[in-house]
Amino acid sequence: MDEPETPVGPAKVRLDKWLWAARFYKTRSQATEAIGAGHVKLQGQRTKAGQSVSAGVTLEIVKEQLTWEVLVVAVSDKRGKGADAAKLYCETEAGRTRRERTLEELRTAAPAYLAGRPTKRDRRAMDRWKAGHGG
Repeated sequence: MDEPETPVGPAKVRLDKWLWAARFYKTRSQATEAIGAGHVKLQGQRTKAGQSVSAGVTLEIVKEQLTWEVLVVAVSDKRGKGADAAKLYCETEAGRTRRERTLEELRTAAPAYLAGRPTKRDRRAMDRWKAGHGG
């Protein structure tokens, strides 16, 4: 008599724990802060860190000026390898296009001279410019 397969992980898990396990945030406390600040939306609505997440729900995660729109494929309450974490979600096509467009805009908008710390000469030029413009 064959027994039905038992799921490897839980059917539902806390949102902050899932974000940590999926490697969107390094710690659960960072995930909780992001949720509290409204940077994470569940099904388009603001939510709380203790909200249960199950497979099939969509999340919108705003992190470092980029918006990730993902579909939860699996849940896990344990943090594993990056390859395993990537299996927990699937990015939507519209979200991926929007994120890549934003990333490209950010790359082109950053001036090359801001690539590193200004030299002494650059600093003096900035000071002269600020003094001339009431800065």
